[in-house]
Amino acid sequence: MSIKIVEVNNKSLRKKFVKFPIELYKDNPYFVPPLVLDEMDTLNPDKNPAFDFCEQQLFLAFRDNDVVGRIAAIINHRSNEVWNQKCARFGFIDFIDDNEVVDALFSAAERWAKSKGMDTIHGPMGFTDLDKEGLLIYGYDRIATMSTIYNFPYYVDQIERIGFEKDVDWHEYYIPVPEAVPERHQRISQIVSQKYGLKILKFKSFKQITPYVDKLFNLLNRAYAPLYGFVPLTKKQIDHYVKMYVPLLRWDVVSIIVQEDTDEVVGFGIGIPSLALALQKSRGKLFPTGWYHLIKALKGKNNKVLDLLLMGVSPDYQGKGVNALIFNDFIPSAHKSGFRFAETNPELEMNNKISAQWDGFNAEHHKTRRAYRKKL
Repeated sequence: MSIKIVEVNNKSLRKKFVKFPIELYKDNPYFVPPLVLDEMDTLNPDKNPAFDFCEQQLFLAFRDNDVVGRIAAIINHRSNEVWNQKCARFGFIDFIDDNEVVDALFSAAERWAKSKGMDTIHGPMGFTDLDKEGLLIYGYDRIATMSTIYNFPYYVDQIERIGFEKDVDWHEYYIPVPEAVPERHQRISQIVSQKYGLKILKFKSFKQITPYVDKLFNLLNRAYAPLYGFVPLTKKQIDHYVKMYVPLLRWDVVSIIVQEDTDEVVGFGIGIPSLALALQKSRGKLFPTGWYHLIKALKGKNNKVLDLLLMGVSPDYQGKGVNALIFNDFIPSAHKSGFRFAETNPELEMNNKISAQWDGFNAEHHKTRRAYRKKL
């Protein structure tokens, strides 16, 4: 039976595109579905501010009337300017284990990229560095997080079969939350705060944190600038992510470090309760009961896992112990709130400053994901 590739060009097909992996992984205990409404907005040029400088083409693969695969071909023009390249991205990639399906999907994406003047394609990546990225290559027996990709092991074999090679890896860590701040971090924290005149800010509402939102994201843009594929977020994107993530925050696990004299933000740590199990129960839907599972995970007292959503330190203060100041506040707050484990977001394998901060925490490297690259 031949494979038919269809360009996604309306809302009905886009919904099929978003829902395909939920059906593909319906019996898998480790896959975490996205919220369908959020994913629909992400792929909608009228809703996602990344489309100010990105373009995409979505493809679905059909066998008879059944969807058997999907792929997004994306060009981030600002990224190409920043990194001086002509590179397309592939993302939102899912397929059954079938050579014909994989060949048809990637051929469609590669033809589109070449028609736009691109000479390379890499991925899995999204529109920005805050979207899901990196194919899972290790840790298939661990539940995903809301912000990371889960995929079957055969994805690796199929993508390497058609000529993609490793570009970069990310590591993820699973960390027991200690009952108390290690003495070393307490000592460094005290020294750093006194030496550089730093203090920790805590919040109880969005109104309180509002004056610091732009400062925080401006710091994120500077701190993340050297990272793989990163492009500074625009004001419209910042507003978009604030609207998306602020409702998920628990203020007890939000720490912002500022310079006392100038109120300059020099570091931050932001965690959110794990929504993995709640999203599994909701099957990606808010209604009729999905909202209840999400609220329970966010506000309840039985959620033991904290996702370390974002962490950053100003380039001017990196290597000076500011991380210890963040941990000195973060650890007792997290433990008091009932969290017993924390899971990091993907961290680049060569980012030794980040991986070194978990020394002494019994951190387990439990997942690895990879970006692949191919010349067109």
